[in-house]
Amino acid sequence: MTNKRSDMKKDNKNKSNLYLPSLKRRDFLRGSAGSMAGAWLSSWPWQKLAAQQDLNSEPDDWDSGIVRHLLPAVNESRILIKTSFSRALKETPRLRIQNGSSNRLIEGYLNDTSGEFWEFYATELQPDTEYELSLQDSGGNSLCEPWPLSTFPAPQQNPEQVRVLFYTCAGGPEGEYFGIGDRRGNLPIAIRQRLLRRGLSFAPQAAVANGDHIYWDLHTWQGDRAGELSPAGQQSNFDFAARVMGGSNEEAMKLAAGPQIAPLYGTAFRSTPVYFLQDDHDHWENDSPLTYPVPWFQLQLARTTQQLYYPEFLPDVTRSPGLPYSTSSARGELSESFGTLRYGQLLEVLLYDVRRTLNVGALNSVFLDSNVENWLVQRTASQDTRHLVHVPSNPPGWTAGKWGEWYPDVLHPETGQLTTQIPKPHWRQGWLNQHDRIMQSLADMRHRNPLVIAGDLHATGVGTMHGAGNLDFSDNPITNILCGPVGTSIRGFPSVVRGVLPAPSQYLDFQEQVPPFEEHGFSIVDFEQDRIVAELFKWDVNSQPVDAIDTLEPYYTVELDRP
Repeated sequence: MTNKRSDMKKDNKNKSNLYLPSLKRRDFLRGSAGSMAGAWLSSWPWQKLAAQQDLNSEPDDWDSGIVRHLLPAVNESRILIKTSFSRALKETPRLRIQNGSSNRLIEGYLNDTSGEFWEFYATELQPDTEYELSLQDSGGNSLCEPWPLSTFPAPQQNPEQVRVLFYTCAGGPEGEYFGIGDRRGNLPIAIRQRLLRRGLSFAPQAAVANGDHIYWDLHTWQGDRAGELSPAGQQSNFDFAARVMGGSNEEAMKLAAGPQIAPLYGTAFRSTPVYFLQDDHDHWENDSPLTYPVPWFQLQLARTTQQLYYPEFLPDVTRSPGLPYSTSSARGELSESFGTLRYGQLLEVLLYDVRRTLNVGALNSVFLDSNVENWLVQRTASQDTRHLVHVPSNPPGWTAGKWGEWYPDVLHPETGQLTTQIPKPHWRQGWLNQHDRIMQSLADMRHRNPLVIAGDLHATGVGTMHGAGNLDFSDNPITNILCGPVGTSIRGFPSVVRGVLPAPSQYLDFQEQVPPFEEHGFSIVDFEQDRIVAELFKWDVNSQPVDAIDTLEPYYTVELDRP
């Protein structure tokens, strides 16, 4: 299977080499300002560090021109692309979309106030069709090399298989790496790039980036200064009483978030649609009772970061356009927090952010707005796809004793062990009640394999939920997968920051097939007509050399036959 997909990738690569037959590929943009965004990144220390340690994988030979980063999303008839350039564009750029005799130009939509960030939204495309895309300035000059991107099959089509890359926690400021077992902070961007490129080497048709794309928490969540401005908050120098867009706030937001996203992705995902799901840190805060519900200014920071850097969710006919944070505007019909990855009749992936609508009230406490919960339950009971997967931003199954979890488990102040025998401060029973309703809907799904693929916990692992409280799921247990983190810092692992490894909640009847590994990694999941095959990958910064990433193989495989 892997060899077949590798051949497909080589074919696509060979096609891209034919787009400019009369020009030398490295010369056709000569003279354009910016020189492939090198000036923008030249001051960042990770470049020198990468050169010293040989952290980078084999470079991409696609010419990105003045494109700094490019991230697409698709469905069966639409394409949404977020991009930024190494210099501001004073006139509107255009996206050319070609297939056979079809040739369309889509004008860009300006997403910032300086002209660096643009989006392109195309509708009325043909399903399951590969298009040749190219970016042009207002005079028709190329801004980068053309590239291929395919739409997904229509809901009535029935493809044989689809492969999806899942990962979490790719964000974080630049870290340092000095050799095996010796690093500071988050993984260097170059190592994160290498992990993502290894995932892409398996030629997935789509990718899901599950939360924590940035880490710039504005307030401290523990210690003597809990609730006060963090060092990052002070450094950012935000004016909380002003708008995010325009002036110093916009510049501060770009300086904080940009280096965590733009150089990490660059243009590597240009032909792989990627679905970005937000979590706590994407709202510029840790999940602390001091900072939720999300303050208005930080909500605008989260929305603006998404607007500039990565795609929102495209519409789906089975998802209500009235769900929270779903809008129709000049930017298109988009949903910020609740999305669908639909691949014909084969697969439906439900993606939901449990932070955006989190309610802490004693009488109405929920993670998810009731309309969102109803959508999840209704789709889970549907019969129109062979596979359906839940992808929440907060993982069912395991706990690290954090406040903002589904479960009541808390660290005992005397024993340092997780327990449900003492109250968890500020935790709400309504969150668990909602968890039970959603998990029950999955266990009731007898015509499919109940599967949850989640992130957030900075680990990779597998377990099976046979029950929750008084609920019995043993007739149709729920498989839970922790997909693996890409950029987690040392202090991001629960065993370091909380002194305890992730563990199944004591509220659950839960069996671990793979107890969580606090190592970096990702998951590749194949959805076929009659089965699901999930392969888990991990890389240990403390024991493996960086070049081992390039040949990573699955350390564990989950196979689920469809009922």
